[in-house]
Amino acid sequence: MLKIPSDLNQLQNVEHLVRKIFEQYRIDKALFPNILICITEAITNAIVHGNEKDYNKFVSISTKCRNNQLYVQITDEGKGFDPCSIPDPTLPENIYKSGGRGVFIIHQLTDSVSFKNQGKTIELTYEIRPSQE
Repeated sequence: MLKIPSDLNQLQNVEHLVRKIFEQYRIDKALFPNILICITEAITNAIVHGNEKDYNKFVSISTKCRNNQLYVQITDEGKGFDPCSIPDPTLPENIYKSGGRGVFIIHQLTDSVSFKNQGKTIELTYEIRPSQE
């Protein structure tokens, strides 16, 4: 498990974290862009929306791999939220509004997304293929 302060400068370390995950679990590199985008977006949301950029609060990232599935859990120390309250950014009335696009992208690029702990935890699940290298 990795625990980082709620500082957007921490995002520069996300790519390194994802590379370590790929090495540890020997995941096919073709999945790298999607997983990097989703983890980066989920951590950004945890820092900005969950912890409201409070440097005294932390974001925890944990991973596990089981039965050809990668599970990534990202948890903030915020108040939580109702994931159903995020407006659909593809609806005409929301096209020009900010917000909701990150979660939409995460849903598009993962095999499964679930929110737990009153919305303080997001779990991303990916069907993975072993690396051919």
